[in-house]
Parts: sequence; C-alpha cells; structure tokens
Amino acid sequence: MKSNSPGPDPVKSGPVELPEAPAEEREPSREKEPESESEPTPAHPRRRVWIIGAVVLALVVIALLARSGKSSDEKKAAAAKARAQAAIPVVVADAQTADFPVYLSGLGTVTPLATVTVRSRVDGELISVAFKEGQLVKQNQLLAEIDPRPFQVQLTQAEGQLAKDQANLVSVKLDYARFKNLLADGLIPQSQYDAQASLVAQVEASIKTDEGLVAGARLNLTYTKITAPISGRAGLRQVDPGNMVHAADSGGIVVLTELDPIAVLFTLPEDSLQSVLKKIGGGATLAVEAWDRDLKAKLEDGKLLTVDNQIDPTTGTVRLKAVFDNHQGALFPNQFVNVRLLIDTLRHVVVVPSAAIQRTTQGAVVYVASADGTVAMRPVQIPQQSGDRAVIAKGVEAGEQVVTDGVDKLQNGSKVTTQKAGERRPPAKAS
Repeated sequence: MKSNSPGPDPVKSGPVELPEAPAEEREPSREKEPESESEPTPAHPRRRVWIIGAVVLALVVIALLARSGKSSDEKKAAAAKARAQAAIPVVVADAQTADFPVYLSGLGTVTPLATVTVRSRVDGELISVAFKEGQLVKQNQLLAEIDPRPFQVQLTQAEGQLAKDQANLVSVKLDYARFKNLLADGLIPQSQYDAQASLVAQVEASIKTDEGLVAGARLNLTYTKITAPISGRAGLRQVDPGNMVHAADSGGIVVLTELDPIAVLFTLPEDSLQSVLKKIGGGATLAVEAWDRDLKAKLEDGKLLTVDNQIDPTTGTVRLKAVFDNHQGALFPNQFVNVRLLIDTLRHVVVVPSAAIQRTTQGAVVYVASADGTVAMRPVQIPQQSGDRAVIAKGVEAGEQVVTDGVDKLQNGSKVTTQKAGERRPPAKAS
C-alpha cells in the first residue's frame, strides 16, 4: 500500500536530504552540553594503541641492548683467550759466564794540574805579543817581548864599571909586587906594604860587585823576552802591545792552563773509603774512567792519583784525585764528568743484560725462555749491576735465554716466539 505523501524518488541517485528538526527540539541539546563536561570522558582507542606500542618497542630495545652487551663480553673473552693462546714475540739474550768489573761511581770536575798567570818580571813597554788567544803553547815558547833598550844600557854601564875595576886591579897588584921587594930590601915600612895588600883586596871586592851588576843587567835583559813556564792552552790576552807593564801587575799578560796531563777531582761516599784505601795500601794502581754527563760516551781513561786526608762532614763524602793523559783534549777545565773507579773484578760469574731484570713486590725476577716455546718467571739474586749488565748469583744458569724485550705482555707459562737482538724476524706465512 503506497502512501500518497510526496517523498524522494527511489530511482534518482544523489544525496538524500533529511528533514530539518524543529527549533524547539534542537535547543535542549545545547543545554545538555555543560552537563557532559563534568562527566569523565573515556580514553580514545587510538591513544591506547600508541601507548601499548611504545611499551613494546621499549621492551624490544632493552632486549636487543642486553643481547648486544652479552655478545660484546663474549667477544672480549674470546679475544683474550685467543691472545693467551697466541705466541708472543719477544727478544732474548744468552746468559753468559764472564768477568764482571765492579765500579764505584762519583761526580767529578776536571781540574788542571797547573795554572799559571804569566807576568812580566821587569817594568817596561810591551812591544809585541807572540801568541794567539786559545793557542796551545809549549814550555819556553816566546809569548811576549818588552822593549830591551833600557836594559841594554844598564848592561853596558855595568860592564864598563867592571872593566875599570879590573884595570885598577892590575895596577894595584903591580904596586903590591914592588912593595913586596922593597920591604924585603928594607926600603919601605911594613905598614906601607900592608896598606897596598888591603888595596888589592878592595879592588878585587869591587870587581865582584861589578860582576854581580853585569849578571843582573844581563838577567833583566833576558826578562824582556817573556816565555811560557809550562805547556798548556793560552787564555785571553790581558794587555795589548804599547802598554806599560810592571812586575807588580795583578792581572799579568795571559793565563796558561795545563791540559795534558789533566786531573779530575771527584767524590765518593765515605762507606766506600775503606775498600779504596785497602787497594791503595796493597800497592794497586786503580783505573779510573771519565764519562760524559749522560753516561753515554767514555771521554778518557786514567788512574787514581791520591785520596784526600779528611771526610767532608756536611756531605759524608771524601774527595779523590785522578790523572788523565788527555792527548785528544776530551777533558776541559771545570767540565762536569761522571767518574767510575774500578775497585774489583768478579771472575767467571753469570752475566745477563740489565734489561732482563724486572722489579716486583717480591723482588727481582727474570723470564727464562724454554725449548718448548714457553717462558718461566724466576726470582733471582743480583749482587752487582753496572750499566747494561747485571750479575746473577742464583736463579739463572749460563747458556739459558732470558727475555730482554716484550716482557710487559708475559705471564708465567706464556707461549712465545724468540729472536736475538739485531736479528730480523722472518715474514709471517700467508694463511
């Protein structure tokens, strides 16, 4: 049964227009809105999905991080195990039986055996200088010259007076001979003869004085040529030609320092004094070595000359003096050197490089390489150590190999591959 009221045509397509509600029916809906704000609003379903997803993602990230940390620890443990099982390359040296010199070490200063300030012995004008500053001069070599003319004049005057008195002596001696004959004949009194004899003696004494004056004038003339009293190195010139020089001048003309031979003053602790005195008392000549400041280069070999007669109470040391030939000029006055005094020699002892000695809380140890490719840590006793060598009294036998390089990676029982110092390691084979 169809209705007669007009309605939408079912055949036509398109949006269907709904009838608009009356105004009185829409008003109540506006009035209800404030009441709905005070009521709790349920959470939106999408928001809950996002929260759940974030939690799941966080759990996944935590799980991945935990797994990654565990795998990293496993890798480190595996690497450490692989390193422990891998052979460590080290450098070894043979323990040898040898004679070991025992040295006492001290600090020293190079001191010349002689230092001379060359001065003029006479007053006069310096007319020439025959040396260069810093020159090595020989003993009796001419250094400078003073104007000799005033001294030549003095020599001439002294020689003239001597000749005059010598002529006078001849005359008085002739008179003395005549008076002697006259006295024998009784022609002159004895007093006259005695007076003539006294006159002869006076003239002879005058001649002695004249001879002294001549010798003094000649000596002053030789002093005008100033020569080197010792062999050594000339210092800086203190006066130039043309200046007046005097015997009382304090600075002199030049200072000469003897360099060959030369001495070294050094100190040793007072505890070492008795061993040195015992050797000297037995007639032994103790060898001394002079080394540079860094103990890397030996400068010269010498011998002990003497020991001081007292100990310095402020430092507890005693001074010793050694002498060196110094032909090459390696030692220079006031130079600082390290001194090593050979006090004894240990015969046929086991010697290893000092680099093999390791210091631990339990004492000195060395790593000994075995034939099976492992190392063993051994405690050792070291009675003497000097420079790059050490004496082993107990712990290592002659012929065994000790590790000198690569020790920081070793443990007792570590596997190693060895090579001698200076050898080239063969290249690794390709796997």
